[in-house]
Amino acid sequence: MSPSRILCAALALAAIGLRPAAAFDQPDVTFKVFQFPPDQIPRVDGDASDWAMVPDSYVVDGSRLRDVEGAHLPPDPKDCVVKVKVGWVKGLNRLYFLYEATKPKWDFASPGLRQDTFEIVVDGDASGGPMIDKGHAEFWTPEHVGASRALPDSRISVAEAHWAIQGVHAQNYHIFTPALDKDWCMAWDAATWIKEFPYANAATRYDFHPGQGGKLTLEFWVTPFDYAGPEGPQRAVESVLSENKIIGLSWALMEYGNATNNHHLHFWNLSRHYTMYGDASELCAFRLMPLEPQFLPAVGAQWSWKVVDMDRRLVAFKDLSVGPVTSWKWDFGDGTTSTEQNPIHAYKEPANLVVVLTVAGPAGTARRSKVWDVQLK
Repeated sequence: MSPSRILCAALALAAIGLRPAAAFDQPDVTFKVFQFPPDQIPRVDGDASDWAMVPDSYVVDGSRLRDVEGAHLPPDPKDCVVKVKVGWVKGLNRLYFLYEATKPKWDFASPGLRQDTFEIVVDGDASGGPMIDKGHAEFWTPEHVGASRALPDSRISVAEAHWAIQGVHAQNYHIFTPALDKDWCMAWDAATWIKEFPYANAATRYDFHPGQGGKLTLEFWVTPFDYAGPEGPQRAVESVLSENKIIGLSWALMEYGNATNNHHLHFWNLSRHYTMYGDASELCAFRLMPLEPQFLPAVGAQWSWKVVDMDRRLVAFKDLSVGPVTSWKWDFGDGTTSTEQNPIHAYKEPANLVVVLTVAGPAGTARRSKVWDVQLK
């Protein structure tokens, strides 16, 4: 299908009732995503030591999971002990994950889908709504979306609906734990390229064979997308990650190999909805947190700038300093200064400028110079 037909189908589906996420699952809970300092980004090698800096308050353990198809209970620790941490880095549109699980039996001999799996669903802009074609019959019934909602337009073929919705605005990753002689995950999307580097990366450590027990450590990162179409990354739109942003996220443990129960499959969910795998409105809310205080300097100078009017050489400066700051001094590089926190300055002549901000507070002083960042011609 051509990109234009994919786009038209997507717009048509939107027009007939795709709903944004009015609310997340578990509205009284907001999970936290840890911000790594830019000089301490975790190396994806299966070694969890990079994550030791993450406080326990960020850990999502097995007590948060529920068997939503069964007794609505968390996994028994004798069957599975699991911990998950999620991180991000300011300036990178990536979500980092550490998954650690210990079980008495792991099932991963099959080359197909049937094996122990850690499934995650990511909705980077919290747009909500159906995103897997397998659930169309369920998701598009009046009982599911409300009697006032229309069913899919009969003028849109099943194929068009698939390419327009399958993982386009939220992404589903079936991560094989562990992956033996196959890709690290199945991207349950039309855009299968999202699982490849440079859009994702993964590493696993374990010392057991199929059918045996032990501990598995999985590190990976993925790139969330507001739009990820089957035509490839050339038209994709990455989700922009920023401090305090809320994203949609959930995961499930699919267990085939647990030797201490008689179930064919356990499906342990963080969301309270089994169908979260294909409906981003049923994900949980995760907040991208600022840096923890211990990773911030007592006082640090930082700033940004923007040309407001090039004809008048009018530049707006914005203070981005950290710590308790009580005074600011700007040297605009043309012989003039200001003590405003966020000044606007008009330059008289074109120049390549060295602009310096000096800040002071109870913890001391700090200075930040930018050499020729501000260029006015």
